[in-house]
Amino acid sequence: MLHNFLTAFQFSIGVTLPTVFLLLFGLFLQRTQQIDGAFSQAASKLMFNWALPALLFFAIVESQVSFGGQIQLLAAGAIVALILFTAAEIAAYFLIEKRDRGVFVQGIYRGNTAIIGLAFCANAYGADGIAVGAVFTGTMTLLYNVLAVITLSRSLEKSNTSVFSVVKNIIKNPLIIGIVFALFCRMLNFRLPETLSQSGHYLSNTALPLALICVGASFDFKSLFKIKDFSLWASVARVIVSPLLAIIVGLALHLPPTVFGVLFLMSATPVAAAAFVMVEAMGGNSKAAANIIGMTTLFSIVTAPIWITLLRWLGVM
Repeated sequence: MLHNFLTAFQFSIGVTLPTVFLLLFGLFLQRTQQIDGAFSQAASKLMFNWALPALLFFAIVESQVSFGGQIQLLAAGAIVALILFTAAEIAAYFLIEKRDRGVFVQGIYRGNTAIIGLAFCANAYGADGIAVGAVFTGTMTLLYNVLAVITLSRSLEKSNTSVFSVVKNIIKNPLIIGIVFALFCRMLNFRLPETLSQSGHYLSNTALPLALICVGASFDFKSLFKIKDFSLWASVARVIVSPLLAIIVGLALHLPPTVFGVLFLMSATPVAAAAFVMVEAMGGNSKAAANIIGMTTLFSIVTAPIWITLLRWLGVM
């Protein structure tokens, strides 16, 4: 039994430690002034518009995974998100000031699937993990944005973002474009020319390392000391309740280990930076949103290995 536990612990370290190292490396570069906010913003824009879509594209096109068989995973992800959203809405109605309810709700259901989640899946399951995670990311990106509009519009007296503009942004989202293009290419059995494909691979290889470094460089410890009570509760719910719910749903649906693992890893991620962007665009409490992102990122470094070790030890992922 001890051997099995140590094997499970080793697996969890292999999943989380590479991600943590790059986050800390980004923080180190920022604290030693080797990179600044301008670099992080420019690099993040490059990663989001080009490198990450390229990563998702090639992961899907070249994978041997049957995406038609991932309906169960996508349904499970939607169930987890909708339950978290509904429960958070109910709790916020009774416990949180109206203006802050949307920020609280987003901080619980909206995970960082595109960066931290894909990094976890890559470390755990390799190329197939990225491929399955790519489709999951695309589907959840659509759902997360729709739910964000609903909860923020309900909690804010004035909204600067219409439903139409959000739908437009979803359609123009580079991640969505990359995934849809990849699915069409796969369906038509289309292959890019070798030279273009090789260049695309060079670009895609920079996606996760660069993204993680930028996340680490953007981390602000000072903001954590200004955190509000509701931000702390949202952060705790994100790193404890969300993974626990994913476990319950995954076991209830009898998901196979790899599929269960992807669902869990995506649910154990910190809050996505897009949550801050959405709150700021709609005139909400962006400082609280930033605090939740920072807290969940810090908490997940500790909680994710514990969850993974336990689940691997039990043989369910």
